[in-house]
Amino acid sequence: MTCEDTTAVRLTWEIQEHEPFSKVWICRGYGRATTTAAPADIARAVLAGHLATEPERDREALRALAYTDTSGPRIVTEEQLAAGDWTADETVLQALPTHLRDALAAAATPRPGASPAL
Repeated sequence: MTCEDTTAVRLTWEIQEHEPFSKVWICRGYGRATTTAAPADIARAVLAGHLATEPERDREALRALAYTDTSGPRIVTEEQLAAGDWTADETVLQALPTHLRDALAAAATPRPGASPAL
């Protein structure tokens, strides 16, 4: 018997963009899943997938948050995502919508002719 709780819970996630003039976070994406994955892992995957679908441009700060019915939000910022060496496991991927799952897969696949990262 392990100490891990493998009971699936209902989880809600959001992608938010900071609006500097009103100083509020505006929801840009929203979703729900029933999963055993940790809310922080879902928030990382959602933000990484969303960033992979957005063209590079001057944008405001983005963050993702995920929470269950019984837990507070776990917030992940772009800086935290860039600082960590993290990959989504199968449980996390199954909780994501198809467009984010596909974006993560495309971002992980090197483009033909691209130079390898140093």
